[in-house]
Amino acid sequence: MTPLLWSLIAVQVAMGVFDTFYHHEFTERLAWRPSQRGELKLHGIRNLLYALLFAVLGWCEVHGVFAMLVLAVLVAEIAITLTDFVEEDLTRKLPPSERINHTLLAINYGAILMLLVPVLIDWAMQPSAIVPAYAGWLSWIAAAAALGAGLCGLRDFAAVARLARMSQPDARGLVAALPPGQTILVTGATGFIGARLVASLTAAGHHVIALVRDPRRAADLPPPLTLITALDQLAADTRIDAIVNLAGEPIGNAPWTAAKRDAILQSRLATTDAVVALVARLDRKPQVLVNGSAIGWYGLWQDQPLTESAKSHACFSHDLCEAWEQAARSAEAHGVRVVMLRIGLVVGRDGGFLARMLTPFEFGLGGPLGSGQQWMSWIERDDLIRLIAHVIATGSIAGPVNATAPLPVRNLAFTAELAHCLRRPAVLRVPAGLLRRIGGDFAEELLLGGQRVVPNKALSSGFVFRHQSLRSALESIL
Repeated sequence: MTPLLWSLIAVQVAMGVFDTFYHHEFTERLAWRPSQRGELKLHGIRNLLYALLFAVLGWCEVHGVFAMLVLAVLVAEIAITLTDFVEEDLTRKLPPSERINHTLLAINYGAILMLLVPVLIDWAMQPSAIVPAYAGWLSWIAAAAALGAGLCGLRDFAAVARLARMSQPDARGLVAALPPGQTILVTGATGFIGARLVASLTAAGHHVIALVRDPRRAADLPPPLTLITALDQLAADTRIDAIVNLAGEPIGNAPWTAAKRDAILQSRLATTDAVVALVARLDRKPQVLVNGSAIGWYGLWQDQPLTESAKSHACFSHDLCEAWEQAARSAEAHGVRVVMLRIGLVVGRDGGFLARMLTPFEFGLGGPLGSGQQWMSWIERDDLIRLIAHVIATGSIAGPVNATAPLPVRNLAFTAELAHCLRRPAVLRVPAGLLRRIGGDFAEELLLGGQRVVPNKALSSGFVFRHQSLRSALESIL
């Protein structure tokens, strides 16, 4: 095998490693998505075939029937890859970087085949034998690639087995508190919370009007529903029983530069102002506006339990939530009951902060943030959907409502519970100074600060959390 062929193989290995770890593990998190079991099976088979090829071709020349077997493996790999392309298109939306990487992998693989297949055909013409062929450091690189591909294949099959044990609870019962036949407008309908809310409402027979910025992202929302891209597309005689306003630029996906802060604030205010303008021109006003907010409204605290009557400390999170809540309160002038959900850390495997923690924790790279003494007020996602339905159906609830589970935990306890659930250690503490240096106020307010929030209004109104303890939530999710 020529140096050029080995160089192309090395490039293929590098791109494959990037695709596996950056896309499959860290950004797409395929190992935690039950919808991707078929794709993971294909990845597992292909990785084991790669391991076999690297182990054989890195150390041997295969002649006769053995060369023909290698050719058969190459043909099988092509068939698996083509099937994988179809499976990916049917089950998920690939990010642009993954599509580009796949294209480069296909082109480079074609070049490898052009150089490798003639060699294998020549070997096939010789008497059957396996001849040792040591290529120096290239053989050891091939051995490392074989080991890595084999481990990735085993990891894929382990993930498939785990996903087979995981189930998504029935969405229909999450909104059982609602009267039948409601028409509900949901903004932020394709987000982590909004998508689950829409699925629950449609499954229970309610009519959903979903406001989305990009209709292509709404392809996974279950019918029947009405998709709109602007609220002025709704006529004044449209019947809307309730509005759930969750739209807004994510706050936890990038440092808070001046531009990011402005985008976070304006995205919420613009949508909320548009919602209030819609309410003003509707012939028949909705009964309630459930508006998103966050426990960041309270600012940074130490150990004091915070109910809905607690005061706030000034910081960006408070300023953001206060402006958002005040914009929503404008709907009260039109006779609409307004509920501001001060949402905590939403726990679910499909998105949110927990989804970003799963991969590092699964690989034993997790641990506390800073001292670990900061409080984490959390809520399991389906409990949040149930709480949204509860506040819509309960006419006596108005104003701020803490959307958190009754038992907040410190960061140390959270990381310990997650590690226990995954059966992994969690000893790699991230220094607070490093987080502050990298993230600034983003790290101070979202990662190192905390609030010990108590859901007084939800509990006193009769709402019952299915998951009061973190262990109960994590065991249900994972």
